Amino acid sequence: MASSAGRVAVYPGSFDPLTNGHVDIIERGVAIFDRIIVAILVNPDKSPLFTVDERLAMTRAVFRDQPGVEVDSFQGLLVHYAARREADVIVRGLRAISDFEFEMQMALMNRHLSSSLETVFMMPAEAYTYVSSRLVKEIFALGASVTGLVPELVEARLASKATGGAPGV
Repeated sequence: MASSAGRVAVYPGSFDPLTNGHVDIIERGVAIFDRIIVAILVNPDKSPLFTVDERLAMTRAVFRDQPGVEVDSFQGLLVHYAARREADVIVRGLRAISDFEFEMQMALMNRHLSSSLETVFMMPAEAYTYVSSRLVKEIFALGASVTGLVPELVEARLASKATGGAPGV
């Protein structure tokens, strides 16, 4: 289903917050695909630290100089979103073996729902294999530094959240 814009990949997730592991996968993904859409999931059942609008703004700011990266949000089935965006591929990150079972199950279900949509698994650089958004939020909340784990802009927004400061990007 290659679109007129070439090979389009969707990298879905909550990105709450965006980590350097995410950034690594996005940057390597844009080197493989003509365009990669970072698709931030709107999940009304979760209480994220950052609003969808905040996550969109931060991610767009991080990738503002990379024309092959688009940042968007979606809700509902990923396969429906991918079809609307004329995407050929879903990109998913695998940090460890523990991620594999869930990701494989999701990839197979997505293939069942849309046989033309492929899933590509990418591993982050070794330096980020232990980094997750959940861990970043936990260690930050407990007063530890997240320097090197998230983009500087995200680190500043975390600090702003902690002090109740203005949300600027």
